[in-house]
Amino acid sequence: MGFRLPAVLPAKKLLRRSFSNTTRGASTNLVDVPKGYFAVYVGENEKQRYVIPVSFLNEPEFQDLVSQAEEEFGFDHPMGGLTIPCRQDAFLHLTSRLNTL
Repeated sequence: MGFRLPAVLPAKKLLRRSFSNTTRGASTNLVDVPKGYFAVYVGENEKQRYVIPVSFLNEPEFQDLVSQAEEEFGFDHPMGGLTIPCRQDAFLHLTSRLNTL
């Protein structure tokens, strides 16, 4: 028996706090990303983190977003994940359409 994960997961649902093994003993936030998914940051001003299926990378519409991200940010993503320069509502609309394919 298996279970199905939603196509787009808000990262907060996967957020887990753990403690670093560094000498400083500082705590860090770790986000678990399930196998077959990757994290992206979306938004114009305030970025929201989403976890989406890797299969979206095969879709031409999503590839256009990745190309826009490359043009705007290059390969330097200071947030630790792919940053996509579009409105969150447009991103959610696209991912919901891709999820139904």
